[in-house]
Amino acid sequence: MSATLCESRTGPLATLATTRPVLTVRLDAVAYNTRVLAARARRLMAVVKADGFGLGGADVARTALAHGARALGVATLTEAVELRTAGIGAPLLSWLDAPGADPSDAVLHGVDVAVPSLGHLEAAVAAGRRTGRAVAVHLYLDCGTARDGCAPELWPALCAAAWRAELTGAVRVVGVMGHLACAASLDPQANADATARFVHGVARARAAGLRPALRHLGATAAVLGLPATRFDLSRVGAGLVGIDPTGRCPVLHAVAQVTAPVVQVRDVGAGVGVGYEHTYRTPAPTRLALLPLGYADGLPVTASGRAQVLVHGQRRPLAGRVSMDQVVVDVGDLPVRTGDVVTVIGTGDDLAPTLTEWAGWAGTLPHELLTGLGRRLVRHVVPAPPSTSPEELA
Repeated sequence: MSATLCESRTGPLATLATTRPVLTVRLDAVAYNTRVLAARARRLMAVVKADGFGLGGADVARTALAHGARALGVATLTEAVELRTAGIGAPLLSWLDAPGADPSDAVLHGVDVAVPSLGHLEAAVAAGRRTGRAVAVHLYLDCGTARDGCAPELWPALCAAAWRAELTGAVRVVGVMGHLACAASLDPQANADATARFVHGVARARAAGLRPALRHLGATAAVLGLPATRFDLSRVGAGLVGIDPTGRCPVLHAVAQVTAPVVQVRDVGAGVGVGYEHTYRTPAPTRLALLPLGYADGLPVTASGRAQVLVHGQRRPLAGRVSMDQVVVDVGDLPVRTGDVVTVIGTGDDLAPTLTEWAGWAGTLPHELLTGLGRRLVRHVVPAPPSTSPEELA
């Protein structure tokens, strides 16, 4: 397990940073991002799946709820129960459980569940009958991902079955949801087509006798760049933690910073091979600095040969491959010593490489890198400011 610190950098954290890699989680940035996104949505659902994108699900959830979010979303009932166990009582939706899973926990903990198939509906009905309480469900329509959601040709049958199930009192259809396949690209035609499928799907649900109060289709990219897709509720996860999937709306603040101490320094000549297979050879006499983190801590091997870090205010390249527990930096003639703190992933406040840059070097998404930051990293949590008042949100 990683340690967690809340001290300032002038206290124990400052000392620890010179001996251990540190992941700083800025809940103040989560608060800021929530306010920005809530101002653009009719109602904001904070998606805190995968332990809040790896940054602490309960912490991110509480911060978002205090600064404009009105509901929470997770992928699984297990995640939902963890939030309830942490004492969080906000409206909560889980949308990616297997059709054979028992949703009784949803009833017991007051969690809404997504229903993308007749099998899911049958499980919800069984749970409602078993507990004697109606399961709150959101019918889930596939709007073009060919992934999760009910296939359009099966949608009328699902809506009809859900209406019959409502008559028994076993379920309540409180929402209809979908997902956009091309929101990040802001592709006008693809998103218009998906939105039309969703609108048609809602109309079919109402024609079947259902009266869902919530329609939700868009996530972070849609809130930032597709106002026509916002409907009653917007599900935002990546944006809370500072990720802009569109790459076109620089209004969010980065939430995560990773630093690491220099644990070894050596001066070498030109032509020295570094790391496994000597994929890097020093082009001239130089100084090499060793950092104690690697792919087991979330640094992608695929960024080898391209990634940089910030040392003494200058960007310097990684030398050789990212190993499991260590990376080497070619620091040139910088006066680096053991104990110096290097910024591996920055927040955009200085010249340090950002999460987005690392994703580009690795050929992946910033989402993947963020959720993969290792448990060995010491966590320093910067608290959020006080709750936002209703007047500020207006």
